[in-house]
Amino acid sequence: MSSGSRVRFCMVGAGAIAQAYVRAFQRSKRARLVGVADLRCEAANAIGEALGCRSFSSCQAMSEAVPCDAVVVCTPPATHPAISTWFLARKVHVLCEKPLAIDSASARQMFSEADRNGVFLTMASKFRHVEDVTRAKSLVASGVIGEVVLFENTFTAHVDMSRRWNSMPAISGGGVLIDNGTHSVDMMRYFLGPLAEIQVVEGKRIQGPAVEDTVRMFVRSQSGVMGSIDLSWTINKEQPSYISIYGSLGTILVGWKESKYRRAGDPNWSVFGKGYDKHQAFLSQIDNFARAIRDGEPLVVTPEDALASVDVIEAAYEALAKNRWQPVNGASGNGHKRAAVAAAGGAK
Repeated sequence: MSSGSRVRFCMVGAGAIAQAYVRAFQRSKRARLVGVADLRCEAANAIGEALGCRSFSSCQAMSEAVPCDAVVVCTPPATHPAISTWFLARKVHVLCEKPLAIDSASARQMFSEADRNGVFLTMASKFRHVEDVTRAKSLVASGVIGEVVLFENTFTAHVDMSRRWNSMPAISGGGVLIDNGTHSVDMMRYFLGPLAEIQVVEGKRIQGPAVEDTVRMFVRSQSGVMGSIDLSWTINKEQPSYISIYGSLGTILVGWKESKYRRAGDPNWSVFGKGYDKHQAFLSQIDNFARAIRDGEPLVVTPEDALASVDVIEAAYEALAKNRWQPVNGASGNGHKRAAVAAAGGAK
């Protein structure tokens, strides 16, 4: 890869999330897609035609035919460790979709392989790259709302999960808790720092899946800040903001269409953002990874961040199974055990 050239990416998986990466590669001046692989040849061919790159039915065939610097893994979670380590062993940098893995042992093995081969591995976490989220983090750091007391996050929307792999525990590792919750705990760590303990309560299973489809999470950070997270595939709370940060001197709201803050005593809200821009977030994510490879720019989502996200979700499933507060660094078990917990436990 010559200086100033775009980083060559391949992509494994041509499903729904891959379409967001297609838009990002179309706009990026730092990265280009040179190959895409999917067991469904027609899906891979469609992306190949859209971006003018080669398509394959397996990642092995793609790797042998197309030299690349990095790969984006967009397959279901249970496949992440095997696919990622296959590329890492060949000294290819890996940007892996969330969740990084369905158990902490696998996640650590993935990073051991990356370290052994001197390449980057990180977890895709699009909300870390949303401009309003990064601006909100700067506002918190500035002290404009004083000391943070409470953090709230809501990801709820009605989605038919009857035919989606996300609700198949052997493939996904669980339900809405590992799916949407991975974003939630990563953002909470982004604003509050390391998390100390967690409690999870499951709601009624309306859609009849084998996994949890509505949960409420309660979290306490190591610095003592309280947090709550609402996750559901069944209800839509229709709230304009998905992050609410309450401080001793004011409030910050990060919204889908507008983000704003207000200090105690201010007559009006101060708007600081235009809301969630999915395409901007994916473009920034790809470009950050490309700049890390080419220019040594720090990764927005560090290995510590990625591992912590797996640890917190693992602790969350332990908390759900045991109906108690669970220390984050005390989670145990594995993905197969958690899939059984998700399928059997909680309200029906």
